[in-house]
Amino acid sequence: MVDVDKLKQELKKINDEAAKIREMAPEKRAEFGRMINAKRNEILSAIAEAEKAAINEDSVAIDITAWSGTNEPSPEFYPAEMGSAHPLMKELDIVTSIYRMMGFDVVESRQLDDEYHMFDTLNFPKEHPARDGYDTFRTEEGLIPPAHTSTMQHRVLKQFKRNLDEDKAISVVVPGRVFRNEDVDATHEHTFYQCEGVYVSSDCTMGQMLGILREFFEKYYGQKLNIRTQPGYFPFTEPSLEFMIEKPRDLGGKKGDFLEMLGCGMIHPNVLKMAGIDPSKYHGFAWGGGIDRLVMLKYGLPDVRYFESGNLKFLRKFN
Repeated sequence: MVDVDKLKQELKKINDEAAKIREMAPEKRAEFGRMINAKRNEILSAIAEAEKAAINEDSVAIDITAWSGTNEPSPEFYPAEMGSAHPLMKELDIVTSIYRMMGFDVVESRQLDDEYHMFDTLNFPKEHPARDGYDTFRTEEGLIPPAHTSTMQHRVLKQFKRNLDEDKAISVVVPGRVFRNEDVDATHEHTFYQCEGVYVSSDCTMGQMLGILREFFEKYYGQKLNIRTQPGYFPFTEPSLEFMIEKPRDLGGKKGDFLEMLGCGMIHPNVLKMAGIDPSKYHGFAWGGGIDRLVMLKYGLPDVRYFESGNLKFLRKFN
């Protein structure tokens, strides 16, 4: 039987070794990075196989045709257990409750959408590569499983536009499931969860956006955090930023160890115009980030695929 704990210790050693890349000469980093990633992927695969084998070993066959003479299966063949919420759903409740306390409304995202809301209303050029089937899933009918919760921005802006008429801000978060045509590995999944934020008023600023995001992350992780931004690009925001936090010390972080958590920026004037909002009178900002990544950091999880694996041992750790 493979010792999973031992493999996880090896994985920790590899991750610690990877941190040395900052101290290496630039010309040696690429080769070192490839070597580290190869070792890491080998260990992650071994862990996944070992955990899968453990599940199979512990599995008990259930004969659903064995009946006790009543309208219900006999308990000895059909052991009943209480169900529980998925860890991502529990954390999503925490995420939305924090935003609600900050005064945001919550609108759930759709799981099927169209070209208009996915791209046109978000200022994507007609030739943008994201419109290609290699990047975005499509059904035979031409509908799109949303690749980001930003597909709801146009609807939110139109639905809550009345707030501006009443001299109030539009402040909404949109949690939802999204789908990407990704090569799946320890840090990438084709199906995951995001939470979008939209804020529009007559006087909002980027500083206000950064304050809201800092407040959210500090509430979620329960501690003060250092933040950093770097330039990004999204067709629907201008300027666009990538928002980063310094990894919390009690979660294994070190000084200067920053992680990108979400994309954000000031809403592009074209997006406001599409929703019938005058960009010369109102300004807005928006952000979107993965829930899975939030939870991975919070619990020190090495592989995003755990969430969709159906591994009961993993899921029961959160009960």
